[in-house]
Amino acid sequence: MKKYLVVLSFCLLLIIGMSYIVTGYFLPKNEPVVMYTATSSENKVIQQKLKNLGYYKGNIDGILGPLSLTAIKNFQRDNGLAVDGIVGPKTAAKLGISTNLNASTVSSSDLYLLAKCVYAESRGEPYVGQVAVAAVILNRVKSSEFPNTIAGVIYQPYAFTAVTDGQINLEPDQTAYNAAKDALNGWDPTYGCLFYYNPAIATSSWIYSRQVVVTIGDHVFAL
Repeated sequence: MKKYLVVLSFCLLLIIGMSYIVTGYFLPKNEPVVMYTATSSENKVIQQKLKNLGYYKGNIDGILGPLSLTAIKNFQRDNGLAVDGIVGPKTAAKLGISTNLNASTVSSSDLYLLAKCVYAESRGEPYVGQVAVAAVILNRVKSSEFPNTIAGVIYQPYAFTAVTDGQINLEPDQTAYNAAKDALNGWDPTYGCLFYYNPAIATSSWIYSRQVVVTIGDHVFAL
């Protein structure tokens, strides 16, 4: 009987301990516990900025988990900010981003055209590769070397194969729209690239002279 009671007591203590862990009893006091969705464009921008600065080493997945939280805190510590792991106005300002990111300032026609180009140029590529194509277009809009509108960049003579061969007229799918929106909201998997090409079919010797930054799917992205 005594042995039975000892075993029963041990089991009860184990159950109580597990319930405390599940309910967060042992979480550090005042530690922010926030759930983020995997499709959060704003979180991807935060991760990208932290990665560019060398604080974040994980995937750009839009989930602000432990790696992201550590990166945010280290960034805050190095920049004299309150170390709370929360990207509020002051931390966002230091990162150079807005805390209210959206694509609402872009006209529906520009979004549609961007999605069309993404679909025509990169359908079949991984999602991040489609975002990357949209990001290159937007990077060109910002560059003094290219036209300063989305339409101007896309329809610049001989800039995109999809325009030359007519594939730009295909209707984009929802994935292309999502990729265009993610790029408009600041996600740039290319780190500022202005060019991309598929080395399996590229015929221009000039494009190979550009500085390669990253390869995503079948496309090489360069400066």
